[in-house]
Amino acid sequence: MQCRTNRNSGIVDDKEIVQSVALDLSCQKMCVESDGCEIEGCSSSDVVHTLSGSMSPTLKSSTDLHPCKPGQKFRAALLRCRTPLVAAGILSFGNVLNYMDRYTVAGVLLDIQKHFDVGDSGAGLLQTVFICSFMVAAPIFGYLGDRFNRRIILSSGIFFWSFVTLLSSFITKDYYWLLVLSRCLVGIGESSYSSISPTIIGDLFTNNRRTMMLSVFYLAIPLGSGLGYILGSIAKDAGGDWYWALRVSPMLGLTAGFLILIFIPEPKRGSADQLTGRIKTRTSWLCDMKALAKNRSYVFSSLASAAVSFATGAFGIWIPQYLVRAQVVQKTAVSCTYQPCSSKDSLIFGAITCVTGLLGVVIGAVTTRLCRQKTERADPLVCAVSMLGSAIFICLIFVVAKKSIVGAYICIFIGETLLFLNWAITADILMYVVIPTRRATAVAFQGFTSHLLGDAGSPYLIGLISDSLQESYATSALWQFLSLGYALMLCPFVIVLGGIFFLATALFFLDDRDKAEKHRVNQLSRPLSTVKVTK
Repeated sequence: MQCRTNRNSGIVDDKEIVQSVALDLSCQKMCVESDGCEIEGCSSSDVVHTLSGSMSPTLKSSTDLHPCKPGQKFRAALLRCRTPLVAAGILSFGNVLNYMDRYTVAGVLLDIQKHFDVGDSGAGLLQTVFICSFMVAAPIFGYLGDRFNRRIILSSGIFFWSFVTLLSSFITKDYYWLLVLSRCLVGIGESSYSSISPTIIGDLFTNNRRTMMLSVFYLAIPLGSGLGYILGSIAKDAGGDWYWALRVSPMLGLTAGFLILIFIPEPKRGSADQLTGRIKTRTSWLCDMKALAKNRSYVFSSLASAAVSFATGAFGIWIPQYLVRAQVVQKTAVSCTYQPCSSKDSLIFGAITCVTGLLGVVIGAVTTRLCRQKTERADPLVCAVSMLGSAIFICLIFVVAKKSIVGAYICIFIGETLLFLNWAITADILMYVVIPTRRATAVAFQGFTSHLLGDAGSPYLIGLISDSLQESYATSALWQFLSLGYALMLCPFVIVLGGIFFLATALFFLDDRDKAEKHRVNQLSRPLSTVKVTK
């Protein structure tokens, strides 16, 4: 940021945005250090570059200013790097690591089952305890994120889960319960990141630009998930043991934590939305929860998000296993009896997840932007159509897998693309219908709901149904394949239910969006200073 006096900008036309006097003071802080030195480039003709454009506040020069020392110039250079685009990029990178760590275990699940000698339900328990701790901690971090420094909370959370994941790679085969406990602790660390980071992006961008940035951020979900399979499998093959799969993401996580501390700003809550003032009051947590419970768009979109989480949680754990069993039935592969087991299906599934995630998020953002020209309810309607279309192709997976693995992969590709279409759009719906001071709480509670009703139970539930079916009939390779397929057939029905919830969201979306806008306007406080902003 550069601050300079503009003596020729006394006129403000009707297209120029008026800023608060507080921005003048923040610019002056950027130009003058606490000891009175002048940062290089802060002369009398500088222009301040803000999120909404450039402005020329009236700053008076001082005869007490002196040149900055080298250390102060370095600090000033770092501050200039704290731009919204840099922040969004780092936060997206951190989100990739979050999901990469989450699905690294899924990429080596067969090896873990053989190493610890556990069945399908025991393997599914790893993901279930992770999600349970994640969802319990999310509302707590949502409360903290609406009231305290978000950058510190983010970096602390990412440091915590990185250390725990690294330590879990040294657990021996007699202590499976320790591996389960470690996944529980990792869920606590990762919940801080998922609850708070979208709200920072929401405070840095508005409108279509915010939609685009959130699309990039939520692209990390399928991208990170796919990379978890890929890097986990590669690390296992390179190291000769599945333990090495848990030693990749922690190193990258520590790097992301330091980048967050250095380059992520702490924007005022609602600063991007409230260009004409600032928030006067902050409501209590109980008041926030009551308001969110009455927000019908928020409630229905949260239930729809739970349906997506149910399907993705179950698929992420069990689809690679299902494809391995399908190939055993087709006699194109043999059952794994000794580790390390083949990682081919995990690698293929991971690559498909990365590509479909990219396509889904991009198609979702573009489609929504085009449909907004036709209807203001475009966001929930696009989500509903994509969910219902996804259910059709996911059903076809279980029809064609017994005869053709290639056909199954094609159905997975199309079904996942349609399913991933709504990740960023759902987050954008929340930003529209929830006021800025409640967004971290809203994101956290939506995460809590989607995990509680979604992927907290789906991996274990699918594994439990599969184990129950295998116990009821004679165990064979064919029946192991069929039992897991029958259990996974629950997912398309849940996805259809999610599509119905998005249709319900569309009914109330405009009313709730207008209520949020009116509430935001009513929260604005003092009169404004005359500050020129150039778009």
